Amino acid sequence: MTTLNGRILGQAERATRAVLDSLLARSGTTFEQWVAVNLTATGPLTRDELLAQMSAGLRTDPAGHVDAAFAAGLLTGDVALTDLGRSRYEEISAGINAITVQIYGDLSPEDLDTAGRVLLHVTERANALV
Repeated sequence: MTTLNGRILGQAERATRAVLDSLLARSGTTFEQWVAVNLTATGPLTRDELLAQMSAGLRTDPAGHVDAAFAAGLLTGDVALTDLGRSRYEEISAGINAITVQIYGDLSPEDLDTAGRVLLHVTERANALV
């Protein structure tokens, strides 16, 4: 039996991140630019809201990364996707969907639900300690 621990969580995160980084590299998009594009695509945000969400998720000051997304032509000044940003979002999202099927496709919905609940609890508890 395998017991969930930090090593297993870290290995899973690094393995899936490597796959994502490979996908992002094909379009010349950094991980942080992708986070900015993805958050912007899911709903209207002010710059301050985008910065706050990225800061909370990435645990770093995202201002330079957001500026880079603007400079790359992915976001407009009112924090909306440009045509290039929308195209990049659709391209990367399609790639992520294909990867998701390869990684998770044969796992049972029950196992995925359980893993999701456990990981959310682990995240909440870890966040409470910092």
